Formats: sequence, structure tokens, C-alpha cells
Amino acid sequence: MFRGSDDYPSTWYAATTVPRQQRRATPPPVEADVVIVGGGFFGLYCALLLAQAGRRVALLEASRLGWGASGRNGGQLVPGLSCGWGRLRAAIGAPLTAEMQRESQRALQQIRALIAERAIDCELADGHVEVAVLERRVRALRDAIDEARRDWGDTRLRFIERAELGAYVDSPRYRAGLFDPDAAHLHPLKYLFGVADAAEAAGATLHEGCRVSRWHEAADGVRLELADGATLRCAQLVLAAGAYVDSVEPRLAARVLPVGSFIGVTAPLGEAACRRLLPGNHAVYDNQFILEYFRTTADHRLLFGGRCTYLGGTPHRLADAMRANIVRAFPQLRGIGVDYAWGGHIDVTLRRMPDWGRRGERVYWAQGFCGHGMVPTRIAANLVVEAMLGEPARLDAFAAIVNPRFPGGERVGALLQALGMSWYRLRDLI
Repeated sequence: MFRGSDDYPSTWYAATTVPRQQRRATPPPVEADVVIVGGGFFGLYCALLLAQAGRRVALLEASRLGWGASGRNGGQLVPGLSCGWGRLRAAIGAPLTAEMQRESQRALQQIRALIAERAIDCELADGHVEVAVLERRVRALRDAIDEARRDWGDTRLRFIERAELGAYVDSPRYRAGLFDPDAAHLHPLKYLFGVADAAEAAGATLHEGCRVSRWHEAADGVRLELADGATLRCAQLVLAAGAYVDSVEPRLAARVLPVGSFIGVTAPLGEAACRRLLPGNHAVYDNQFILEYFRTTADHRLLFGGRCTYLGGTPHRLADAMRANIVRAFPQLRGIGVDYAWGGHIDVTLRRMPDWGRRGERVYWAQGFCGHGMVPTRIAANLVVEAMLGEPARLDAFAAIVNPRFPGGERVGALLQALGMSWYRLRDLI
């Protein structure tokens, strides 16, 4: 399940994106300065930045650009990392964590700047609200605001009392909120195609349907063998396949678990109904451990995500399952149709920490975005590319983060994670 194909999954994103003229089937060059394996956001950002730096870059994607999580996620542009700043501080220290917080804000601005410079029509809309389902988690919202002011000098965030929350989210489910005016949401597949176009304009070559079978380091660089028998050589390699890195690099695959994540999109609601649900047209997620997230779309639907599976497979009658989650948050939508429902893998590490690094000066990677990758993929690309260009200090600091192998491999690891998630689901209910 969830393996690559010659076309895109049946998502609302694919249905509302002008199809690319054809698959980029041009054979890759025999030799390049850099080969990037994986055509999601991290790989494309690396291709763009390295091509702008004058490197000969070939990006190889086994399926279609953005086929994985980059092209089918919730589309929420929110600063930060999945693990949170506190856990990152414990792993890499306060000074570098402060640097990463600034880098996170910088990455968000770089995304906005690229959209403006390239005139990418990706339905960008401003504002994000984090909400608390449980009264005991309202304190976490206040703590996040206090941390931002105390540690980063960030005064943008605003606490939303329950009495005023209806001006942001028309739902009885939530107790309070945190508003970030600089965060945003967009159509990720349209934006990804804009990034791909920018990378090509800078000189990178992008190759779809180009599966890497194996690679090894040799005296003259890195050699790759493709599924069709072709071979190529490069000076540096970037592994950017995320949850689908498995056969390409088993050592990295052992440190991530492919977790199924799911989204449903309602039938059209109309503009007036959408503005009653989310008056400011902001994106929203809650602060449950197993969170839910939602936003309205440019054609006036509600896009809602949050289910996950660890043992493989799609939930039975996925559209009905997503409708139940939607109605729990918005009882006024009882009976609404769900026109689209889909799922796919995200790359989750055991401790929800980023797994970014390098082996010597030839092989680089970033994975473990844990379902929060829209901004962090740009952070990771910034660090990896500056390391590839001779400044590895910030990337190397992430070597202090230990991302252990999942015990017993993917099958046993998935079972243990499923048991753990059952415990957290119980905690989310009480």
C-alpha cells in the first residue's frame, strides 16, 4: 500500500491542479555534481539551492514529483519542528535551538518570497490557530506564548480566550486558541510544482519514473544503479525519499517508520458557510498528542485530517471515518458529503526528533519530519546545502540527536507504535 505509481493519488489536490504536460521521462545524465533521490519538498529545495550555487544537479524521483507526503499533506505553513523547541534544546543545546527558531522563521519567509518572486498560484492564505480540546492543555498554549516572548523575543503570538474563539473557529469542541498571524496555508501540490519550475529554471534537471536500485561510494565519487540498468556517477548524493527511502538506504530506513496519515475533503459548502466555520480563513490544528487539523479551500470546502495507522492499510470506509471526525468538530456539518478521502505514509522517528545529517563529504540526508514538514523541509535544505558548500557546522550539530532503530524492524516497530498510540489516544480522551 502507498507505494509509488505512474500517476498521482486521487486527492483533491490532484483533482484541482492543472496536470503537468507529461511525465519528466528524460534519462538522467551519466555524470553530475549532485544527485538527489526523491522529488518532495526537501529534495526540490536542495535542487533549487544547489543549482543556484552553480552545481550540476540531477534529481531522481521514482514516481511523480510530489507523489508522496509533499503533494498530499494538510498544506499548513507553520514554523517550528514536530518535536517542539524544548526537546530540541535538550538534545542540541540552547544556543543552536535559538538559531533553529530563527531559521524556522527565515524558512517561512523564504517560502513566501519564492511564491511572490515566481508568482506561484498556490492559494496562499494567512494565519494559523492552534486550539486546545482539553482544559488541561489550555496551559500549553499560554506556555508557548510565554516561551516565544521570553526566549525568542517574539511578540506576534496571541492567546484567544474561549469566549472569543468563535471569531476564529465556530466549534464547541475547543477551549482556547493561539493565533499566529505569520503562519499560513496553501495548496501544497500547486506550490510544489512552482518549486520544481524554479529548480529547473536555475539549471537542475528533474527526472520522474527514475527508481534507484542501489548505490555505493567509490574512489571517484558515488555510483548509482537505476532499476532500468542505467548507471550514473556524482560527487555528492542527497537522500531525500523520506518514508520511501527503504530499499534505497536500509540504514536510514531503520530509523523511520512509515505511518499512514489520512485526509478528507467535504462537498462544496459555499463561501458563506466556510466563513461561518472559519471566519478568518485561517488554518487550524489542535494540541492533542494525536492531532487533527483543518482549513477551508479556495473552492469552499472543508479539508480535514488527523487519522493515522501504524500497521498498514486504509481505515474501512475512509470517507465515512473522516466524516465522523469532521462532525465531531463541527456538528453543524452532520450529513455533509465527503467527496475526497485519501492517505499515504509520513516518515516518523521513534522520538519524533529530526534525523538530518551526513556521512563524510559525499552523502547527505534529512528525514523524520513526522507530519510537520512544510516549513522544516526548507530548514533542512538550508542546513544540508550549506554543509555541501563547505559550511557543515549547523548540520553537524544535529548529530547529537540519537534516532534509534525501531526495535524489531518495521513490523514489530509498527506494532509497538500502535500500542503506544492507543495509550496516547486514551490520554487524549481524558
